[in-house]
This record gives sequence, C-alpha cells and structure tokens, in this order.
Amino acid sequence: MARLQSQNGQCAVLLPSHFVRIFSFREYVQRRWLTSNLNLEVPNTETGYGLGHSPRELDRLHFQGRVLAPYTRQFFVDAGLKAGMRVLDVGSGIGEVSFIVAELVGPKGYVLGVDRSAEAVERARTRAIRANIRGEDGSTVMSAGAAGKVEFAVGDPAAMHFEEPFDAIVGRFVLMYQSDPAASLRNMLRYLREDGVVAFQEADTTTCRAWPASPVFDEAARWLAEGLRVSGARPELGLEMNALYLDCGLPSPKMRMDVVVSGEDESPVYELLAEAVRSLEPTLVKSKIAPKETKMEGLAERMRKEVAAKRGVAMLYGLVGAWARKPKTKN
Repeated sequence: MARLQSQNGQCAVLLPSHFVRIFSFREYVQRRWLTSNLNLEVPNTETGYGLGHSPRELDRLHFQGRVLAPYTRQFFVDAGLKAGMRVLDVGSGIGEVSFIVAELVGPKGYVLGVDRSAEAVERARTRAIRANIRGEDGSTVMSAGAAGKVEFAVGDPAAMHFEEPFDAIVGRFVLMYQSDPAASLRNMLRYLREDGVVAFQEADTTTCRAWPASPVFDEAARWLAEGLRVSGARPELGLEMNALYLDCGLPSPKMRMDVVVSGEDESPVYELLAEAVRSLEPTLVKSKIAPKETKMEGLAERMRKEVAAKRGVAMLYGLVGAWARKPKTKN
C-alpha cells in the first residue's frame, strides 16, 4: 500500500515524553543537538555503507529519522508490536528506531539496540540521557514514563549470541547495506521465538523523482541510487523484501510503502536528498558518476527553485516496510 503525504516542509519530532516539536532542516542543523560539542567520529564498519559517519551525515540521519518517524511508528503498529514485547533493533545506530519501539512496548517491554560502531552506541546513550531517558544506573539501561527499557550494545547482531529469544526483530535501512542480506537475516532469526514478528523498512530509490521532470533534481536522484549501488548497497532492496523473506523461510510478508511528496518550498525532500548526495560525493567522484566540478553547496536550493518554477512536486526515496511472523515448528 502506498501512501503519499505532504508534510508542509516540516517534521514532527517524536520524543519519549510525547512532546512534539516542529522545525525545518535549517533550524535542525543549526541546533545540532547531538553532534555539537561532542566531536564524535563513527567509523564506517557496515558493509556497503558509503555514506560514512561524519558529523554532517549524522545530522542528516537525525533529520531523516524525524521526518520518517510517523511512518515507522505506524508500520510497527501494523506489524503487531505491542506492550510487553522484547525487541531486537538491528543496526540501531544512534537509537532513532529503538526509541520509537520503546514507546510501543511500554514500561513492561524491553528493547535491545545493536550496532557495530562503539561510537554510534555511545551516541545513542548520550541522546537518551539528553532526552531524559535514564535507568537506575544512569547509563546503559533507560526508561521513561510509558516507554520501555532500552539497552544499547556493540556488535554484529548476525554474529552475536543472545541468552533469551526476542518477540520481534526490527530495523530500518539496514539490510540494504549487508553483503548478504538473506544470510544476515537467517542468522538473526535463530533468536526470534516462534510466531515472533520480523519487521524491516528498506529503501526504494526508484520513487525519488520530480514531476514534471526536473533535470537538477532527477540527476541528484540518479547520483543517490548509483552512488549507493557502487558502494555495495542495494538501493531498491525494499522491492526485494518478498523474495528475501521467502529465502529465509518466512512467509510472504505484508507490505506497505510510505513516500514523502510535496511541492512546497520548505519540503524536507530537497535537503534530505542533497545531504545524502553530499555524503556520497567522494564515491560519486571516484566512480565518475558525478564530475569533479559538481557544486554540492546550494544543491537543495537549486532543486527547490527548479521544481517550484514548474509548479511541480518532489518525491523522496520510498520507505518500504515488510512484516511477517516466524512459522511455528511442525510436530
């Protein structure tokens, strides 16, 4: 099911306290809630993750997380995440998805976010503290009001051993960066209980375009897809999720797609695309996908002006969600 929604060029920030704050990307970058004064660098350890972990890229990930938060939350509701569940968040990064899940599982639930980067895990803990989500020890285990407990650990979830099974395994934009998504998912499914939920959201860059056609926007969209692909990622993995689940012994998943589309000047689409392309610039130039003289500075504004001149709309990369339940063992 596809759902196209204009966000009036703004995004809703979903905090565990259910406080909602609306602001633009420009204001967000100026605030730099998590990157300012921390000066944390996160190494690029994920297979095929060509976007890197520079402070500016982390700003983009935060902003992207808030733009997509309402869709991810509804996706998890549709998938069956509910109070009291024990959930594994794969490739949790700085905790965007983990905090959404924590709200859904409630005070009796538990969320374990796992990421390969120690710096990313520390950033997630710092973010939790700044959001006032503290546990009794004040560090790794956090709880807040109606939100469930959250713990962050360093490691590769496909290779880790867990003492207890999970009721759900979730992730967003993570399988697309694995060299063998099916092998990774199969390994993780060992720690999912029978009838447990498997719910992942992955990208479909084929939706990223302007209408009517806009040369600047459409070229940037092409750079995004080709840059991701040449770095080893799968930019259309969202469309492969049915086959992926079947390859892992799961039933055909229920699926939905959410796409942000807008013709408004302050749409977040322009900044999100421009910043993603900027993060990929070294790969784009090295692979000769984009010429060396390409000016990344001001790209968002150039796209915005061109689309506006045609009274058109711009669409972001699609967020394809797929969820299923692990089959019960036959007697």
